[in-house]
Amino acid sequence: MLRKILIANRGEIAMRVIRAAHELDIETVAIFSEADRGALHVRNADQAYCVGPGPAARSYLNIPNIISAALISGADAVHPGYGFLAENARFAEICADHGLTFIGPTPDVIAKMGDKATAKSIMHDAKVPTTPGSGIVATPRDAANAAKKIGYPVMLKATAGGGGKGMRVVRNAAELEHSFATAQAEAEANFKDGRLYMEKLIEAPRHIEVQVLGDAAGNVVHVGERDCSVQKPSHQKLIEEAPAPALDNKVRARLHEVALAAARAVKYTSAGTLEFLVTGDDVYFMEMNTRIQVEHPVSEVVYGVDLVREQIRIASGERLSFTQKDLVARGHAIECRINAEDPQNFAPAAGTLSECALPGGYGVRVDAHAFAGMQISPYYDSLLGKIIVVAETRDEAIRRMECALRETRIGGVKTTIDVCIAVLRDERFRAGGVTIDFLPALVAPSVGLPGPGS
Repeated sequence: MLRKILIANRGEIAMRVIRAAHELDIETVAIFSEADRGALHVRNADQAYCVGPGPAARSYLNIPNIISAALISGADAVHPGYGFLAENARFAEICADHGLTFIGPTPDVIAKMGDKATAKSIMHDAKVPTTPGSGIVATPRDAANAAKKIGYPVMLKATAGGGGKGMRVVRNAAELEHSFATAQAEAEANFKDGRLYMEKLIEAPRHIEVQVLGDAAGNVVHVGERDCSVQKPSHQKLIEEAPAPALDNKVRARLHEVALAAARAVKYTSAGTLEFLVTGDDVYFMEMNTRIQVEHPVSEVVYGVDLVREQIRIASGERLSFTQKDLVARGHAIECRINAEDPQNFAPAAGTLSECALPGGYGVRVDAHAFAGMQISPYYDSLLGKIIVVAETRDEAIRRMECALRETRIGGVKTTIDVCIAVLRDERFRAGGVTIDFLPALVAPSVGLPGPGS
């Protein structure tokens, strides 16, 4: 087993890794920027090192400083969390070069799956259904030629993308040149890689993903599926649930089957997620995230497994602690992301938390890094924490989540609590099976949002 893990991240995911490591009697090392000097993960780790000033490029993305902190602290492993360097193959290679175990898949797998165009090609060869699309389109002319073959409407996507960045819907040829320039610039700004590829736009699909785990002995399992269709206009997720509601069991089985095929095709190790677009009985591979996901807790509470603990065990050279037949879904789980954002337009909200009272009770889990007096930095993601509930039925889980959200009090900044309540009360959501265009319509200016006490 590993002895000491440096967490190359911040916020709630850093806290999540610290907890899992401490339960395994493994010491932890936090890194922090000057802006995060008083952060919760810094207080709870066994050691902590400053790696630079506030901007992420000079701290949480500063590989030399992070590696130096790991070596000085005596860490023998690095957990990247999600975001930042989590899917950076070069970072994983550098960790290995310095004798540090990278808690994640191999650099080769990260590189292949991180390039969305390459990933689609590998999945196609593995007989995993993919959306009709193109390879890299280097110029607007290339994009125009590809769009003619695919047929409008299409979606331009950053090959190094994630989090909804570098994506643009193009409905006709007149929109293409402007959309290409905008998507390319956004991709370059966010990923230092402006390459784009193109896919046929699947109108109003569901976004469903499958959690997988693999070990170095070749054992691969799925830990069920999650519905992530409640997304902001930027394609960033807000509410996730497991199992996916109102899903035909044949489609569910198909998702599990192709996710395992995809993981085996790349000899996957660690925790990973296969993301799919689902419309009717059709399933299309979208991308593979070679890291732990923000929404992993809903799978954990339904299947009774600790995914981060398994990541650490796998990185230590151990086999999976269960087989596929051991994994049985029990109950229904929902997660709401509590972001420091204006609920009408999701613009980030800066400020100081004047109040922070988080919910509790039977079937309620909170993964958060927020506390009263915390300064919300403009440098990082707006996520304050996640509320996760589990209950015997979906209806009970919805009611439990609404109670938990109404119990939550965050003062000093605007948050997404009200919009989450509005979603839970919406009859379309309650019926199950909403598509990715559901939330943007719900938060249109004409729609009033209820307050936590209403």
